[in-house]
Amino acid sequence: MTALEQLKQYTRVVADTGDFESMKTYLPVDATTNPSLIYASAKDEKYRHLAAAAAREAKILSKNPAEQLSLCLDRVAVNFGLEILKIVPGRVSTEVDARLSFDTQGSITKARELIRLYEAAGISRNRILIKVAATWEGVLAAEVLEKEGIHCNLTLLFSEIQAIACAEAGVTLISPFVGRILDWHKKENGFSNTNAAEDPGVVSVTGIFNYFKKFGYKTEVMGASFRNKGEITALAGCDLLTIAPSLLKELEESNETVELKLDASKAKALPIRQIKPDEKSFRWLMNEDAMATEKLAEGIRKFTIDLLKLEDFLKQEYLS
Repeated sequence: MTALEQLKQYTRVVADTGDFESMKTYLPVDATTNPSLIYASAKDEKYRHLAAAAAREAKILSKNPAEQLSLCLDRVAVNFGLEILKIVPGRVSTEVDARLSFDTQGSITKARELIRLYEAAGISRNRILIKVAATWEGVLAAEVLEKEGIHCNLTLLFSEIQAIACAEAGVTLISPFVGRILDWHKKENGFSNTNAAEDPGVVSVTGIFNYFKKFGYKTEVMGASFRNKGEITALAGCDLLTIAPSLLKELEESNETVELKLDASKAKALPIRQIKPDEKSFRWLMNEDAMATEKLAEGIRKFTIDLLKLEDFLKQEYLS
Protein backbone atom coordinates (compact mmCIF):
# COMPACT_ATOMS: atom_id res chain seq x y z
CA MET A 1 0.00 0.00 0.00
CA THR A 2 1.12 3.54 -0.64
CA ALA A 3 1.62 5.92 2.27
CA LEU A 4 -1.55 7.74 1.18
CA GLU A 5 -3.59 4.53 1.21
CA GLN A 6 -2.25 3.68 4.66
CA LEU A 7 -3.01 7.18 5.95
CA LYS A 8 -6.61 6.86 4.76
CA GLN A 9 -7.01 3.85 7.07
CA TYR A 10 -6.56 6.10 10.09
CA THR A 11 -7.65 9.58 8.95
CA ARG A 12 -10.11 11.20 6.58
CA VAL A 13 -8.08 12.91 3.89
CA VAL A 14 -9.23 16.31 2.63
CA ALA A 15 -7.92 18.13 -0.46
CA ASP A 16 -6.60 21.63 0.26
CA THR A 17 -7.04 23.00 -3.24
CA GLY A 18 -9.31 24.75 -5.69
CA ASP A 19 -8.11 22.52 -8.53
CA PHE A 20 -10.75 19.98 -9.51
CA GLU A 21 -8.36 17.71 -11.40
CA SER A 22 -6.29 17.17 -8.26
CA MET A 23 -9.41 16.10 -6.39
CA LYS A 24 -10.28 13.59 -9.07
CA THR A 25 -6.76 12.18 -8.86
CA TYR A 26 -6.44 11.77 -5.08
CA LEU A 27 -10.09 11.05 -4.18
CA PRO A 28 -10.36 12.95 -0.90
CA VAL A 29 -13.47 12.70 1.28
CA ASP A 30 -13.85 16.48 1.67
CA ALA A 31 -12.27 19.61 0.23
CA THR A 32 -11.35 23.02 1.60
CA THR A 33 -11.01 26.36 -0.15
CA ASN A 34 -9.93 29.84 0.90
CA PRO A 35 -9.56 33.21 -0.86
CA SER A 36 -5.99 32.40 -1.90
CA LEU A 37 -6.96 29.11 -3.56
CA ILE A 38 -10.03 30.59 -5.27
CA TYR A 39 -8.06 33.57 -6.58
CA ALA A 40 -5.41 31.26 -8.05
CA SER A 41 -8.02 29.00 -9.64
CA ALA A 42 -10.27 31.80 -10.93
CA LYS A 43 -7.41 33.05 -13.13
CA ASP A 44 -6.98 29.58 -14.65
CA GLU A 45 -8.60 29.31 -18.08
CA LYS A 46 -10.22 26.01 -17.03
CA TYR A 47 -12.24 27.71 -14.29
CA ARG A 48 -12.85 31.23 -15.58
CA HIS A 49 -16.40 30.30 -16.56
CA LEU A 50 -17.29 29.99 -12.87
CA ALA A 51 -16.28 33.59 -12.24
CA ALA A 52 -18.00 34.77 -15.41
CA ALA A 53 -21.26 33.10 -14.39
CA ALA A 54 -21.08 34.70 -10.94
CA ALA A 55 -20.58 38.14 -12.50
CA ARG A 56 -23.51 37.72 -14.89
CA GLU A 57 -25.85 36.91 -12.02
CA ALA A 58 -24.52 39.77 -9.90
CA LYS A 59 -25.19 42.23 -12.72
CA ILE A 60 -28.78 41.01 -13.02
CA LEU A 61 -29.39 41.38 -9.29
CA SER A 62 -27.92 44.87 -8.84
CA LYS A 63 -26.82 47.91 -10.80
CA ASN A 64 -24.76 49.25 -7.89
CA PRO A 65 -21.05 48.49 -8.46
CA ALA A 66 -20.29 47.83 -4.77
CA GLU A 67 -23.28 45.51 -4.42
CA GLN A 68 -22.38 43.76 -7.67
CA LEU A 69 -18.91 43.02 -6.35
CA SER A 70 -20.20 41.64 -3.06
CA LEU A 71 -22.77 39.48 -4.82
CA CYS A 72 -20.16 38.29 -7.29
CA LEU A 73 -17.69 37.30 -4.55
CA ASP A 74 -20.30 35.18 -2.78
CA ARG A 75 -21.31 33.49 -6.00
CA VAL A 76 -17.75 32.78 -7.08
CA ALA A 77 -17.10 31.01 -3.77
CA VAL A 78 -20.32 29.01 -4.05
CA ASN A 79 -19.77 28.18 -7.74
CA PHE A 80 -16.41 26.65 -6.88
CA GLY A 81 -18.02 24.81 -3.99
CA LEU A 82 -20.75 23.39 -6.22
CA GLU A 83 -18.19 22.04 -8.68
CA ILE A 84 -16.16 20.51 -5.84
CA LEU A 85 -19.24 18.77 -4.45
CA LYS A 86 -19.66 17.00 -7.78
CA ILE A 87 -16.31 15.31 -7.07
CA VAL A 88 -16.01 14.75 -3.32
CA PRO A 89 -18.56 12.57 -1.50
CA GLY A 90 -18.46 14.65 1.68
CA ARG A 91 -18.25 18.36 2.48
CA VAL A 92 -16.71 21.51 1.12
CA SER A 93 -15.49 24.40 3.27
CA THR A 94 -16.39 27.88 2.04
CA GLU A 95 -14.86 30.89 3.75
CA VAL A 96 -16.54 33.98 5.14
CA ASP A 97 -14.91 37.26 4.06
CA ALA A 98 -11.74 37.66 6.18
CA ARG A 99 -12.56 41.33 6.67
CA LEU A 100 -15.42 40.17 8.93
CA SER A 101 -13.05 38.36 11.31
CA PHE A 102 -13.85 40.78 14.16
CA ASP A 103 -17.52 41.26 13.26
CA THR A 104 -19.76 38.64 14.85
CA GLN A 105 -23.03 39.75 13.28
CA GLY A 106 -21.40 40.40 9.91
CA SER A 107 -19.99 36.87 9.88
CA ILE A 108 -23.38 35.39 10.80
CA THR A 109 -25.13 37.34 8.03
CA LYS A 110 -22.54 36.34 5.43
CA ALA A 111 -22.65 32.67 6.46
CA ARG A 112 -26.43 32.61 6.18
CA GLU A 113 -26.22 34.10 2.68
CA LEU A 114 -23.67 31.51 1.54
CA ILE A 115 -25.85 28.71 2.87
CA ARG A 116 -28.89 30.25 1.15
CA LEU A 117 -27.04 30.17 -2.18
CA TYR A 118 -26.02 26.54 -1.71
CA GLU A 119 -29.54 25.51 -0.74
CA ALA A 120 -30.98 27.40 -3.71
CA ALA A 121 -28.70 25.24 -5.87
CA GLY A 122 -30.09 22.09 -4.25
CA ILE A 123 -27.24 21.39 -1.82
CA SER A 124 -28.00 20.46 1.78
CA ARG A 125 -26.34 22.60 4.45
CA ASN A 126 -24.98 19.36 5.90
CA ARG A 127 -22.51 19.23 3.02
CA ILE A 128 -21.15 22.73 3.71
CA LEU A 129 -18.69 23.93 6.33
CA ILE A 130 -18.58 27.69 6.76
CA LYS A 131 -15.00 28.78 7.45
CA VAL A 132 -14.56 31.53 10.00
CA ALA A 133 -11.32 32.84 11.56
CA ALA A 134 -10.87 31.63 15.15
CA THR A 135 -11.07 35.06 16.74
CA TRP A 136 -13.29 35.52 19.80
CA GLU A 137 -15.86 37.17 17.51
CA GLY A 138 -15.58 34.26 15.08
CA VAL A 139 -16.21 31.73 17.86
CA LEU A 140 -19.32 33.66 18.95
CA ALA A 141 -20.59 33.72 15.36
CA ALA A 142 -19.99 29.98 14.96
CA GLU A 143 -21.88 29.25 18.19
CA VAL A 144 -24.96 31.00 16.79
CA LEU A 145 -24.63 29.37 13.38
CA GLU A 146 -24.22 25.86 14.76
CA LYS A 147 -27.52 26.24 16.64
CA GLU A 148 -29.14 26.98 13.26
CA GLY A 149 -27.70 23.82 11.74
CA ILE A 150 -25.02 25.74 9.84
CA HIS A 151 -21.83 23.78 10.43
CA CYS A 152 -18.58 25.68 10.86
CA ASN A 153 -14.88 25.16 10.29
CA LEU A 154 -12.86 27.51 12.50
CA THR A 155 -9.67 28.35 10.66
CA LEU A 156 -6.42 30.22 11.38
CA LEU A 157 -6.16 28.29 14.64
CA PHE A 158 -2.78 28.26 16.37
CA SER A 159 -3.38 27.76 20.09
CA GLU A 160 -5.03 25.49 22.61
CA ILE A 161 -7.26 28.29 23.94
CA GLN A 162 -8.67 28.93 20.46
CA ALA A 163 -9.37 25.22 20.09
CA ILE A 164 -11.02 24.87 23.52
CA ALA A 165 -13.23 27.93 22.95
CA CYS A 166 -14.38 26.38 19.67
CA ALA A 167 -15.16 23.05 21.33
CA GLU A 168 -17.10 24.74 24.13
CA ALA A 169 -19.10 26.62 21.49
CA GLY A 170 -20.09 23.38 19.77
CA VAL A 171 -18.16 24.07 16.56
CA THR A 172 -18.22 21.18 14.08
CA LEU A 173 -14.57 21.32 13.04
CA ILE A 174 -11.33 23.23 13.68
CA SER A 175 -8.30 23.64 11.40
CA PRO A 176 -5.06 24.07 13.38
CA PHE A 177 -2.28 25.27 11.06
CA VAL A 178 0.69 22.95 11.54
CA GLY A 179 3.12 24.43 9.05
CA ARG A 180 2.59 28.05 9.99
CA ILE A 181 3.35 27.20 13.62
CA LEU A 182 6.60 25.61 12.45
CA ASP A 183 7.37 28.68 10.32
CA TRP A 184 7.10 30.95 13.36
CA HIS A 185 9.36 28.79 15.52
CA LYS A 186 11.96 28.57 12.76
CA LYS A 187 11.99 32.34 12.40
CA GLU A 188 11.80 33.31 16.08
CA ASN A 189 13.58 30.46 17.84
CA GLY A 190 15.88 29.05 15.18
CA PHE A 191 14.06 25.72 15.36
CA SER A 192 15.70 23.26 12.97
CA ASN A 193 14.91 19.79 14.31
CA THR A 194 13.76 17.54 11.47
CA ASN A 195 12.11 14.98 13.79
CA ALA A 196 8.42 15.34 12.93
CA ALA A 197 7.31 14.20 16.38
CA GLU A 198 9.05 17.27 17.87
CA ASP A 199 7.71 19.69 15.24
CA PRO A 200 5.92 22.48 17.19
CA GLY A 201 2.92 22.30 14.88
CA VAL A 202 2.62 18.53 15.28
CA VAL A 203 2.97 18.88 19.06
CA SER A 204 0.22 21.53 19.12
CA VAL A 205 -2.28 19.47 17.12
CA THR A 206 -1.50 16.34 19.12
CA GLY A 207 -2.24 18.22 22.35
CA ILE A 208 -5.52 19.61 21.00
CA PHE A 209 -6.60 16.18 19.73
CA ASN A 210 -5.87 14.54 23.07
CA TYR A 211 -7.72 17.29 24.97
CA PHE A 212 -10.84 16.89 22.84
CA LYS A 213 -10.86 13.10 23.16
CA LYS A 214 -10.10 13.19 26.89
CA PHE A 215 -13.15 15.32 27.63
CA GLY A 216 -15.46 13.93 24.95
CA TYR A 217 -15.89 16.99 22.75
CA LYS A 218 -17.61 16.32 19.42
CA THR A 219 -15.58 18.97 17.57
CA GLU A 220 -13.40 17.36 14.91
CA VAL A 221 -9.72 18.23 14.53
CA MET A 222 -8.41 18.74 11.00
CA GLY A 223 -4.68 19.41 10.78
CA ALA A 224 -3.88 21.90 7.99
CA SER A 225 -1.10 23.90 6.34
CA PHE A 226 1.62 21.26 6.11
CA ARG A 227 5.21 21.93 5.10
CA ASN A 228 6.34 18.33 4.57
CA LYS A 229 5.14 14.75 4.41
CA GLY A 230 6.61 13.94 7.83
CA GLU A 231 4.25 16.36 9.57
CA ILE A 232 1.32 14.56 7.97
CA THR A 233 2.32 11.01 8.86
CA ALA A 234 3.17 12.13 12.42
CA LEU A 235 -0.53 13.01 12.79
CA ALA A 236 -1.97 9.74 11.43
CA GLY A 237 -5.13 9.13 13.44
CA CYS A 238 -6.19 12.78 13.55
CA ASP A 239 -9.88 13.09 12.65
CA LEU A 240 -9.06 14.78 9.34
CA LEU A 241 -6.01 16.17 7.56
CA THR A 242 -6.32 18.70 4.73
CA ILE A 243 -3.40 18.28 2.33
CA ALA A 244 -2.18 20.20 -0.72
CA PRO A 245 -1.88 18.31 -4.04
CA SER A 246 1.95 18.37 -4.04
CA LEU A 247 2.06 16.55 -0.70
CA LEU A 248 -0.74 14.18 -1.69
CA LYS A 249 1.44 13.26 -4.67
CA GLU A 250 4.43 12.60 -2.40
CA LEU A 251 2.33 10.37 -0.18
CA GLU A 252 0.96 8.48 -3.16
CA GLU A 253 4.46 7.88 -4.52
CA SER A 254 5.83 6.72 -1.15
CA ASN A 255 5.69 3.20 0.24
CA GLU A 256 6.97 4.06 3.71
CA THR A 257 5.05 2.57 6.61
CA VAL A 258 2.43 4.82 8.18
CA GLU A 259 1.46 3.96 11.75
CA LEU A 260 -1.30 5.23 14.03
CA LYS A 261 0.08 8.18 16.03
CA LEU A 262 -3.00 9.84 17.52
CA ASP A 263 -5.19 7.39 19.44
CA ALA A 264 -8.46 8.63 20.93
CA SER A 265 -8.72 5.63 23.27
CA LYS A 266 -5.35 6.40 24.89
CA ALA A 267 -6.20 10.08 25.37
CA LYS A 268 -8.77 9.19 28.03
CA ALA A 269 -6.02 8.21 30.48
CA LEU A 270 -3.87 11.32 30.00
CA PRO A 271 -3.48 13.72 32.97
CA ILE A 272 -5.00 16.82 31.34
CA ARG A 273 -6.66 19.69 33.21
CA GLN A 274 -9.91 21.00 31.72
CA ILE A 275 -10.31 24.72 31.02
CA LYS A 276 -13.58 26.67 30.74
CA PRO A 277 -12.73 29.78 28.71
CA ASP A 278 -14.56 33.09 28.73
CA GLU A 279 -13.74 36.22 26.76
CA LYS A 280 -11.29 37.54 29.34
CA SER A 281 -9.31 34.29 29.59
CA PHE A 282 -9.38 33.83 25.81
CA ARG A 283 -7.96 37.29 25.14
CA TRP A 284 -5.41 37.02 27.94
CA LEU A 285 -4.08 33.60 26.89
CA MET A 286 -3.90 34.75 23.27
CA ASN A 287 -1.99 37.83 24.43
CA GLU A 288 0.46 35.59 26.28
CA ASP A 289 1.02 33.44 23.17
CA ALA A 290 3.09 35.55 20.78
CA MET A 291 3.06 32.90 18.08
CA ALA A 292 -0.73 32.49 18.04
CA THR A 293 -1.34 36.24 18.18
CA GLU A 294 1.07 37.00 15.34
CA LYS A 295 0.04 34.13 13.08
CA LEU A 296 -3.69 34.78 13.51
CA ALA A 297 -3.26 38.46 12.58
CA GLU A 298 -0.93 37.59 9.70
CA GLY A 299 -3.33 34.96 8.38
CA ILE A 300 -6.26 37.38 8.36
CA ARG A 301 -4.11 39.95 6.54
CA LYS A 302 -2.94 37.42 3.94
CA PHE A 303 -6.45 36.15 3.23
CA THR A 304 -7.62 39.75 2.91
CA ILE A 305 -4.82 40.57 0.46
CA ASP A 306 -5.85 37.67 -1.78
CA LEU A 307 -9.51 38.61 -1.41
CA LEU A 308 -8.67 42.12 -2.65
CA LYS A 309 -6.72 40.58 -5.56
CA LEU A 310 -9.78 38.47 -6.40
CA GLU A 311 -11.98 41.58 -6.25
CA ASP A 312 -9.67 43.46 -8.61
CA PHE A 313 -9.62 40.50 -10.99
CA LEU A 314 -13.42 40.27 -11.03
CA LYS A 315 -13.83 44.02 -11.55
CA GLN A 316 -11.31 44.17 -14.38
CA GLU A 317 -12.45 41.02 -16.19
CA TYR A 318 -16.20 40.87 -15.63
CA LEU A 319 -17.69 43.85 -13.78
CA SER A 320 -16.23 46.82 -15.64
